[in-house]
Amino acid sequence: MEHAHIHGTYDQSLVIFSYIIAVVASFTALDLAGRVSSAKGKARIGWLLFGAAAMGMGIWSMHFVGMLAFSLPVPVVYDLIVVLLSVLAAFAAAYVALYVVGRNQLTLRQLLTGGVLLAAGISAMHYIGMGAMLIDITYRPSIVLLSILIAFLASIAALWLSFYFRKGGQRGEAWKKLGSGAIMGAAIVGMHYTGMYAAMFHGGGKEAIFYGIVLDDKWLAYFISGGTLLTLGMSLLGIYMSKRLSGKDSELEQSEKWYKSLYENSQDGILSVDLQYRIISFNPVALDIIGLSGKQLHQQPVGMLASIIVPEDRALVEDGFSRSFKGETVNFETAIIRPDGRRVELNETIAPVIVDGSVVGSYIMFKDITEEKHAKEQINYLAFHDELTSLPNRRLFNQTIAQAIEESEAEQTRFAVMVIDIDRFKMINDSLGHTIGDQFLQEVSRRINESGAGHDVMLARMGGDEFTLLFRHYDNEGSVSDLAERIIRTMQAPYRLADSDFYVSASIGISIFPTHGKDADQLLKNADTAMYEVKKKGKNGYQYFSNELVKKLQEKIELEGDLRKAIAKNELLLHYQPQIRTSDNSMVGIEALVRWNHPTKGIISPGVFIPIAEETGLINDIGTWVLREACAQMRQWHDEGGPLIPISVNLSSQQFHQPHLAEYIMSILQETGLEPQYLELEITESMMMDATVSTGILNKLNEHGIRISLDDFGTGYSSLSYLKMFPIHKVKIDRSFIRDITQNNNDKAIVATIIAMAQHLNMEVIAEGIETKDQLDILTDKDCGKIQGYYFSKPLSADDVEEAFFVPGRASNA
Repeated sequence: MEHAHIHGTYDQSLVIFSYIIAVVASFTALDLAGRVSSAKGKARIGWLLFGAAAMGMGIWSMHFVGMLAFSLPVPVVYDLIVVLLSVLAAFAAAYVALYVVGRNQLTLRQLLTGGVLLAAGISAMHYIGMGAMLIDITYRPSIVLLSILIAFLASIAALWLSFYFRKGGQRGEAWKKLGSGAIMGAAIVGMHYTGMYAAMFHGGGKEAIFYGIVLDDKWLAYFISGGTLLTLGMSLLGIYMSKRLSGKDSELEQSEKWYKSLYENSQDGILSVDLQYRIISFNPVALDIIGLSGKQLHQQPVGMLASIIVPEDRALVEDGFSRSFKGETVNFETAIIRPDGRRVELNETIAPVIVDGSVVGSYIMFKDITEEKHAKEQINYLAFHDELTSLPNRRLFNQTIAQAIEESEAEQTRFAVMVIDIDRFKMINDSLGHTIGDQFLQEVSRRINESGAGHDVMLARMGGDEFTLLFRHYDNEGSVSDLAERIIRTMQAPYRLADSDFYVSASIGISIFPTHGKDADQLLKNADTAMYEVKKKGKNGYQYFSNELVKKLQEKIELEGDLRKAIAKNELLLHYQPQIRTSDNSMVGIEALVRWNHPTKGIISPGVFIPIAEETGLINDIGTWVLREACAQMRQWHDEGGPLIPISVNLSSQQFHQPHLAEYIMSILQETGLEPQYLELEITESMMMDATVSTGILNKLNEHGIRISLDDFGTGYSSLSYLKMFPIHKVKIDRSFIRDITQNNNDKAIVATIIAMAQHLNMEVIAEGIETKDQLDILTDKDCGKIQGYYFSKPLSADDVEEAFFVPGRASNA
């Protein structure tokens, strides 16, 4: 018999309460999803079960609170066993949901499959729970399908939101979870009440399926209240535990990220080795330094690296590794040979990994210091070697002499110290430039080293063009002299510089230990003194130190001190040597020659004090004084009716290469009132080696009307190119060709050639150093029309010149 359809009513407060339970259950599910996803192994299973219980009880509690909210006009009892089965269905649904969102990825297929399973579980829980009512119930199929669809959509939303929020750490995360929980709760409640709407209740009752164990409304309320409290308690406990563990996990995760970032981004290579001596991890820098791939290193015995460590360091590295496993941190330098053959210098630290007081492995940390080590070696090398020539420098040379002294004193032996100075280097450096000068010094060092081959010698560059040589273990002083002569001969060979051949010589001073000094300073000082004596005698030779040289050096020092005061004390004076035309013996010019009237030593020749002036830099001041004095004297003679002839003044190399030479000379001419055409500047070939510089200087002088005379012609090199290239007005034949002209046919030929060449180039030519009638006759025969020398007149004072040459002329004119 079919019973009539019974209609029920809802308690609004319980409906709201059921929604709150659904929201709490949803919020708990969202919060626990992250914990499930981050857990591993047994912990993951535990969190799955705990989360499923909390979420399942929440869904179940919501369902039966909703059941209580529905009141029928007849009493209703419930089958307890079926009620418990509905709890299991809710638990299974929650377990599926947490399992799905706890995976690393959530694909569309996984989301749909999980949504179907969760919806099936929730629907099963609902309709099994409805089946626990011991009353006849029928359902509207379309509404049932709608409730299941709502359950499916709610499940999809719940799974996606749980997966989205599981990672945590987002700004406003709690509020987002709460809002999402409200949405999920509404979906679950919507499914429940839609399902309730599908049910039609009838007056007839039915029997309990299992053993007749039933619950009336009162006991069901207690049962549901207990379930609700259990749900809330589990939710709160789960949230509390999740927050605590999330905080710890966050700290651990952050710490792990910091460590990983440090490990991966460290500028040093790092290898991690476990207690079984296996390489368990490494960073990219380690692979780059070692030159091996990750596959070649991972899980390999650390001993495999011994093959790339340089053989001499393998024991050192092995010892350091053993000490690290005893808890000691070890640092040392070593080197490896990479598979590509490149040697890499390393600074290596092996540190123990200690956990709970026990060593569980080691870190091998190493840094590529190849460039740093090479730089240090280079710095150390440069500290003891000359950068230009790579020869030992002064510091290393002094250290070596100190060692030689100790050994020689112990062995009762001798050694020699040579100071080698390159004659005419300054001329090359000033005229050709420092770049060519550096090339020249490199060639000089090579030649000296070759000269000492086969002997126990050490060559050093002390600076500039000064070299020192230590000669040990020789047989006798004859061997020292032989070496000095060999060096001198080697230096005399031509040097090819700037497309021209240049010739230099060497001046060598020698001191012997212990005769000439018992320490490095004294030996070098005495060898230096001997070298300057060679220069004084004409260079291109060698000289052993002697006590007589000390006396000469002292005199030179005294002269230098006096020379510095000579201009101020008006001790310098000029002598003048006439230049004569042979056809009528008339004066056609005059040369100004400086002398020094020393207060105690009398007249000192320029050959003595000019080299001192050049060494000390006084030559510019002296040269300026000479030029001003000579121009003033010639202007005075002109004013007094003397012949309008030019005066010749020698320019030093330093004067010639000073900036704005033409302006400097013109200022002196304006000051003294002498017209430019009556000044003749005598320069040497050595001043003009750098043609680019010399051409500009000489052209400016020529433009101002100043005459240029090439002094000492024929004694230098490339003279023909100079005559062709520069504005030269007069060529002066050097006295070295005149001295033996009466006996030496070669000198005659050279002089004749110079005269003919000058005439063809429309240049004046004058010979200096004429002392005899025979020399004059030969020059006259060769058509040399102008001469200068003692045959006509020695250098005279200004008064003597006037008395001998100008006064007779005035008398005859009167």
